[in-house]
Amino acid sequence: MQHNRDLNRPVISNICKFLTSAIHMNPSEPYTHHFADRLNQAIIQKQTPLVVGLDPRLNQLPAQLAPENADDLTQVAIAYSSFCCGIIDVVADLVPAVKPQAAFFEQIGPLGMAALAEVVDHATAKGLQVIMDAKRGDIGSTATAYASAFLGRKPHSSWGCDALTVNPYMGEDTLEPFIDAANKNGAGIFVLVKTSNPGSHTIQEKRADNQPIYSYVASHVEQLSSNNVGETGYGNAGAVVGATYPEQLSELRAAMPHTLFLIPGFGAQGGTAEDVAGGLDENGLGGVINSSRAIIFAHEQPQYNQLSSWQAAVEQATRDTIEKLADGTTASRLR
Repeated sequence: MQHNRDLNRPVISNICKFLTSAIHMNPSEPYTHHFADRLNQAIIQKQTPLVVGLDPRLNQLPAQLAPENADDLTQVAIAYSSFCCGIIDVVADLVPAVKPQAAFFEQIGPLGMAALAEVVDHATAKGLQVIMDAKRGDIGSTATAYASAFLGRKPHSSWGCDALTVNPYMGEDTLEPFIDAANKNGAGIFVLVKTSNPGSHTIQEKRADNQPIYSYVASHVEQLSSNNVGETGYGNAGAVVGATYPEQLSELRAAMPHTLFLIPGFGAQGGTAEDVAGGLDENGLGGVINSSRAIIFAHEQPQYNQLSSWQAAVEQATRDTIEKLADGTTASRLR
C-alpha cells in the first residue's frame, strides 16, 4: 500500500480546510465520550497497547518521499504529510492510537502546521485515537486557549485531538483548564510526571519533605483522574512515565490506580518489554506504550530494508513490536 502525494504541487491545500473541516469516526466504530474508556476499548479491540509515534525527520525519510529541494518548505511539508499518512494507512488496523510530535511540524512553520492538521484528520478518519505530543503548559486564559485548541474531536476543538501532553511545572492552575476541557469534550491529557530523558532526575527526583518532586505531581494527577473515572476504571487525566525508569514506573503504577500512562522510551531509547511491563495492569490495560523511530524508520534497519517497500518495513516492525510487548508484558492477556 503506497501513500503518494504530488511533490510538485505548488502549495498545500488551504490551511483553513484542515483546521475547520469536521472529521468524524468511521460509523462502524462506536464513539464513547469518555476518553479513558474509548482508549481502553481501542486497546482491547486491537489487542495491544502499542502507540506509533509520528516524528518525521527530513534526513530519514524514504528516498521516494524525500523532497527534491530540501530548502523548499512546501515540498518538505508535503513530504511529511505523505510520510505520516502513509504510516497511518499501514498501522490503522494494528494499533489503537498514534502520537504526532508537533515540534517536527512546527519547525517548518505554517506549512508544517497545515501538514500536521492533515495528519490528524487522516488518523481520525482511519478510526485511530490521536495523542498530540505538544507538551503545552500555562495558566489562566492562555491555558484555556491551548486546551480549546487541541482537546476534543471537531467541532469541539480546532485540531480535533483525543489527548494532549501537558507540562505541569507552573502548578495545579496549569492543569485545571486542560482537565476541564478534556472532561467536557471527551478528551484526555497526559501530564509529564517521570519522563524518559536522562536529565529528568535533575528536577523530577529532587526531594521535598523526603519525597521526590515527581511523586507530588503523580499524587495530584491521580486525584484529577479519580474525579472522573470511567467504566474501565481509569480517568481522563493521564501521566507520562518513561520506560527508561522501570522501578519508578512500577512504583507509580501502584500509586496511581486510576491513571492511564503514556510510556515513552521503548525501543530506540533503550526501553525493553520487561522495562515497560510494570506500567500495565493485570489485564494489559492502564497504559499505552509508544514507539517511534524503531517503527517509522524501519526501512533503515537491516532486518527490514530488503522488504518490498518502506511501508512494508513499517508494517513488519509494528507487528514485531506488538509481539515483543505480548511476550514481555500482561498485554498477552488482551488476546
